Amino acid sequence: MLDIKFIRENRDLVKKAAADKNFDAPVDEILELDSTIKPLQQELEGLQSKRNAISKRIPQTEDTERSQLIQSVKEMRRRMDTLQHTISTSSERLKKLMLLVPQPARSDVPIGKHDGDNLEVRRWGQIPEFSFTPKDHVCIGEERGLIDIKRGVKLSGSRSYVLTGDGALLEQALLRFAYDHVFKRGFRPMSVPVLVREKAMEGTGYFPIGRDQAYYVEKDKLALVGTSEVALCSYFADETLLESQLPITLMAQSSCFRREAGTYGKDTHGLYRVHQFQKIEMLAITEASAAASESLHERLLSCSEEILQLLELPYRVVYVCTGDLGQGQLRKHDLETWMPSRNSYGETNSCSSFNDFQARRLGIRYKTSEGKRAFAYTLNNTALAAPRVILAILENFQQADGSVKIPEILRPYLSGRAFI
Repeated sequence: MLDIKFIRENRDLVKKAAADKNFDAPVDEILELDSTIKPLQQELEGLQSKRNAISKRIPQTEDTERSQLIQSVKEMRRRMDTLQHTISTSSERLKKLMLLVPQPARSDVPIGKHDGDNLEVRRWGQIPEFSFTPKDHVCIGEERGLIDIKRGVKLSGSRSYVLTGDGALLEQALLRFAYDHVFKRGFRPMSVPVLVREKAMEGTGYFPIGRDQAYYVEKDKLALVGTSEVALCSYFADETLLESQLPITLMAQSSCFRREAGTYGKDTHGLYRVHQFQKIEMLAITEASAAASESLHERLLSCSEEILQLLELPYRVVYVCTGDLGQGQLRKHDLETWMPSRNSYGETNSCSSFNDFQARRLGIRYKTSEGKRAFAYTLNNTALAAPRVILAILENFQQADGSVKIPEILRPYLSGRAFI
C-alpha cells in the first residue's frame, strides 16, 4: 500500500506508474474521496470540542439556559453521529481503493508490456548439445517411472501429477540440498502454515488483486498460500521491531497452491505450470534504506544463482519490465533455466524488492536508535521450486540410453548414485 500523502503529492507519477504496470488504479477517485474526508473530520473535531465545553457549563447554569444548552448538545450529537457514519463509510471505501494501487517501479526498470520485454542481464553455463534426439521431461519421466501424469489427473484434475520412485527421491534431494545451502547462508529456518487468514493475503498483496489465483476455504475464511512468503512476512504483522534486530532473514519450505487462472491452454504439458508444488522461499526484512534493500536484493539473488550453478544448470538473469511486475514489486530479477523441450529458457526463480509496500499493509514497523518509528522494507526470493528444476534436470542431463545423470552436488542426497 502506498502512503496517501505520496499519492496526493504525486498524482501523475502514480497514474503513469500504474499504467506502466498494466494496472487500472482509481487514483482520481481516491484523491477525491480523500479530499472530502478531511473537512468532515475537522468539523467533527470542532463539534466534539464545542460539545465538551457546553457540557461543562450545564451544571453551572439556570434551568432555562440549561434546557437550551442540553438541546444544543443533542443537536450536536445528531450531527456528530451523521459525520461519524459518513467518515467511517468513506474511510472504509478509501481503504479498499488504496489496496488497488500498485507501487511505482524503480526508475531503472525497463518499460514493457509483458515478459517478452524483460531485459537480459547475463547468462551462465553451456546449453547442452545432444548426439541423439532428446526427449521432453514427461517422456523421460514416464519411461523411467519417475512421473505419473495420468494418475495425477485422475486424482486431482488437470495440471496435476505424481512423482514416483526415483522421481520422488529426486525432489527430496533437491529440496534438502537447497534447504542446506540457504541455511548455510545465514537464513533462519521456519515451518509455517499454508492456510492463512485473509489479512495475511491482503497484507502481502495477494488479495484483493489476485484473489482468483488462490484456493479459498469459504467455511473457515482461510486461503491456501501460493508461496510461504505470505506466512513469513505476516509473521510480524502489527509489530514494532527494533532497528538492531534488522535485517531479519528467514526461509521456509512449503507446499504451494495456485489456480493458474487466466492460463487456460498455456503450458498445459508436464510440470512447468501446475496447481501444487514444493518450494523453498527466502524472505528479508530491513530498515527503510535504499542501500540496505539493494544489498539484500543482491544477496538473495546470488543465493539462487549459486544453487543453479551447483546444479550445473545453464540459466540467464533477466531484469523484469514494468508490465511483468506484480502490484507491490519495486523491481524483480528472474532466473530462467534452459529447458531443451521448450528450446528456450523458462522461469525457475524470482527475486523481488517491495520497499514498504507490504510492511505498510501489514503494519510492520521498526524503532530506530533515535526512538522514531518507520515502516520496514521487505524482499523475497525463490531459492528452489521443485517441479521446474526437476524438469530442467531431466531434460538437460538425459543420456542416450534413456537414463539421467545426477548433478554431482545432489549425489550425496541420493545415496551416491550418479544416474537414475
